[in-house]
Amino acid sequence: MASTPDETRDGVALTHLDQELLAGDAVTKRALVDHLDAVADRMLPLLRGRPLSVVRARGDQRFMQKNLPKGAPDWIRSVTFWSESSQRDVHYALADDRATLLWFANQRSIEYHVPLTTAEEPGVPTHLVLDLDPPEGADLAPVITAARAVREVLREAGFDPAVKTSGAKGLHVVTPIRPAAMEDVHAATRAVAARAERLEPAVTTTAFIRADRGGKVFLDATRAGGATVVAAYSPRVRPGLPVSCPVDWDDLDAVVPAEITVATPRRLLDGPSWAERLGEARDIPADLIEEGRTIPVARVAAMHEGKRRKRAAAKEDPAG
Repeated sequence: MASTPDETRDGVALTHLDQELLAGDAVTKRALVDHLDAVADRMLPLLRGRPLSVVRARGDQRFMQKNLPKGAPDWIRSVTFWSESSQRDVHYALADDRATLLWFANQRSIEYHVPLTTAEEPGVPTHLVLDLDPPEGADLAPVITAARAVREVLREAGFDPAVKTSGAKGLHVVTPIRPAAMEDVHAATRAVAARAERLEPAVTTTAFIRADRGGKVFLDATRAGGATVVAAYSPRVRPGLPVSCPVDWDDLDAVVPAEITVATPRRLLDGPSWAERLGEARDIPADLIEEGRTIPVARVAAMHEGKRRKRAAAKEDPAG
């Protein structure tokens, strides 16, 4: 039997709004709904037309959901793509309007992830992204140093990047790009990471294998093409529901990501929106692409290195 709604917004029935979202955490579903409702005007342009993946949570249980549930309202738009990894069709939702966002919030969908491509042009990335991942136990200071190095590299290449908190421990440096081949965007992203590492070698690394990072900030250049990135204004499945928030470059030193949550709406609604901060798309310089083509693809290189180390270990200890 269907639950009696606590209230209705934009035609969407909202239920159990006073339930906690995460075990042992006081944040309720109402807080999530209120947050997404408040940021909808800023968030929807970032989701619109892009296949949506969400992370849902109930107590200690959480999972990534790509397929639009079978019981979803028929007014939610969707798009179907073949998944090579799972060898099946995946029916992604398109969060094109406030009602869709509210419906997902009512389903306890906390995180909102979209690819850097659109449903209409899945082979054409629209943004270049560096995901800056701090080492275990580090504060934000080295990540800020890394972000500024990435910014310097991108500005020298003719871009004017924006920065946001990831909502977790790191930062995302993002710049919109004019249409380019997928492999060229991958190459350019690798080159940006390599140049930033050369600027700040004591703080940053492009080492894909975690054990090789030496306590440095990882410049993750793999967020291109089909990879997804958490959208600006999206909460994260963490205590207090911290939010991925746009930040002024001049304010980075004062930022404490864990303090930007669904309970601090002014931090998210004041100032330019993320779309405004990103500005106009620009061409990727040819020299950035050419340099990137000389850099091995991180995951492939890591796979080969892992196999080499395994063979070397087996030779040293043939008895196993």
